[in-house]
Amino acid sequence: MAEPGIVNSGVRPKFRPYVPEDREMKEFTLRAVLLGLAMTVILGAANAYLGLRAGITIAATYPAAVISMAAMRAWKGSLLEENISRTAGSIGEGIAAGAVFTLPAFLIANVWPSFRPADAYWKSTALIMVGSVLGVLFISLVRRVMVEDPELPFPESVAASEIHKAGQAGAKAAKYLFWNIGIGGVIYLLGRFGLFAADQSFRFSVGSLGRSQVSLGAAGTNNVVATGGTSTFSAPSVSPAYLGVGYIIGLRLASIQFAGGVLAWGLMVPLIIFFLGPQLQHYLPANTPDNWAGMAEAVWRFIVRPIAVGGMLVGAAYTLFKMGKSLSAGLTKAIVDLRQTADQRAQLSRTEQYMSSKAVLSLIGLMFLLMCLLYIKISGLVWPAILAAVVMILVGFFFAVVSGNLVGFIGSSNNPISGLTLSTLLIAALLMVSLGVSGASGVAAVLGVAAVVCVSSAVAGELLQDFKVGYILGGTPRKIQAAELIAVVVASLVMYWPLMLLHQGSIKAGGVGFGGPDLPAPQAGLMATLAMGIVSGNMPWPLVIVGMLMGVALIMMQVRSPMLVAVGMYLPFQTTFAIFLGGVCSLVGDRVAKRRGLNHAQMARVENAGVLTASGLIAGEAVLGLVWAGLQFAPPWARPQMFANPSYLVGGMIVLAGLAALMIWLPLTSAGDPSEPAPPTAMM
Repeated sequence: MAEPGIVNSGVRPKFRPYVPEDREMKEFTLRAVLLGLAMTVILGAANAYLGLRAGITIAATYPAAVISMAAMRAWKGSLLEENISRTAGSIGEGIAAGAVFTLPAFLIANVWPSFRPADAYWKSTALIMVGSVLGVLFISLVRRVMVEDPELPFPESVAASEIHKAGQAGAKAAKYLFWNIGIGGVIYLLGRFGLFAADQSFRFSVGSLGRSQVSLGAAGTNNVVATGGTSTFSAPSVSPAYLGVGYIIGLRLASIQFAGGVLAWGLMVPLIIFFLGPQLQHYLPANTPDNWAGMAEAVWRFIVRPIAVGGMLVGAAYTLFKMGKSLSAGLTKAIVDLRQTADQRAQLSRTEQYMSSKAVLSLIGLMFLLMCLLYIKISGLVWPAILAAVVMILVGFFFAVVSGNLVGFIGSSNNPISGLTLSTLLIAALLMVSLGVSGASGVAAVLGVAAVVCVSSAVAGELLQDFKVGYILGGTPRKIQAAELIAVVVASLVMYWPLMLLHQGSIKAGGVGFGGPDLPAPQAGLMATLAMGIVSGNMPWPLVIVGMLMGVALIMMQVRSPMLVAVGMYLPFQTTFAIFLGGVCSLVGDRVAKRRGLNHAQMARVENAGVLTASGLIAGEAVLGLVWAGLQFAPPWARPQMFANPSYLVGGMIVLAGLAALMIWLPLTSAGDPSEPAPPTAMM
């Protein structure tokens, strides 16, 4: 697909943003910033709830874009004011993800005595604030090269920019966007209300999990062997958002990610169960259900996922290696900018103005000093804490860039932040073990590094996504950075409170808080388990090493993105399957358009309408997903269940087929007359 606003000059393409760089309009205003801060607190709190309950967060970019557009149109604000509001409003989701994936781990691991304000507020706030500010600073150093990389499609950035542009383009463009926002939101809610099942797994089993005694050799040795095997097939999720992401990134990238899911569930899980059978009980948690379904899920979670983490480590290193020249150019530019005077920076065009490298590097140095003090206070150690801070700076920058790269491929909604954090945790834990640190102090230091890197990576990915939206729309990078820094400080100051209220509310209702059935906090529980396991010497390193060797093999086979394959193994199969199906819809629509003999102008209109349709479906599920989160605090009658056992085969597949038909057919209706000129904003 074509880059929006690019004109082929024969030598070097020239990008033209939606708002020309020589045009001045209101952008960084008080009302825009205040609206963004209100959204970042509310959307961040809603995502904190989802993260603790379901282990996922929903991208806040789309609801923030819709809300900011509606508010600014009512206030007669400008497009760039909308962009600033959305930028500030969306960052709360990244901070919430980093917080819920790590902070409960301190309590689950018994490092903190309680989660009451006196014991946890300042520690939580300091970890979140240092991580979020570093995320903004890290990605600011390499913003230019990543935003302008033609290999990164930035699906969610494109979608968000289309929401803003649709409000400016009038009824014709808005028709595709807002009708599909409604469709995506209604379908999501109907699935939640039990009209149909949004997910379904099919398992094909041969034999049973019973024990079989077999005599081997003259000695008559008896061994326990498996008497059967199982293969698990999960149908694609009935998710308008996942389909929309797949449509925007295209079949090629969606296929690479889906290949990881096929590798995990089509090869690894069945083979492990077939060869180990009942002996798997020795390698899995004691509460693993004694049936094929529970066994397959546990094998994926506790055996295959650590392998995927190893693959992510190698994939991340390879991604950074491939980006070496670009990163070197970006860092060199940052160093050169240190010598720029204020007058020289003032002469830059509006879309080239960003925070000076001197300010960025100075703030990174300040954050490093604060980290040293913070880690010393948390762990009670001095030199190990300072070394942990050094590791955090290096690893944090590394994974911030990797996180940004992944957001460029698959969007922040599917960014495997918890997987990147697990990789960080492994590195930090090995460091503590090599220094001879053990016990609660070692676990605290490991979790402290993991928490900062987790928040930093989440914020870095979200900010790069916002930079890309600003790049497409014509925003001023320096003002986007300023809005983000203000937003992350405010969000850091308040993010503890929704976590505390949920934890204390669970305890008052008879639960156990973090880690209990009502607030399982799955990622945080895994972080705590791994941190304690590594520091105590009980980590399954062979699985991680297997994953690393698998990553090396993928590189040797010249797989385009070994990281995406590992991510596909790490994410649920139904998620990658749905994204793959969205990519198939994009390909089918493109093939049908070509068979109809559409000219360039018609193809451009079809392409724009397709992106608007997919963007609407993504935004609709995101907005109503947050509404659903709010309904969890309402009485039960506000969450009616239409069917006690909703059907996937009857209801879910019909809805899925309808969504696929919509994504293929609706854009084709926009082809228009062959004599009409192409639209000025053909999408990427």
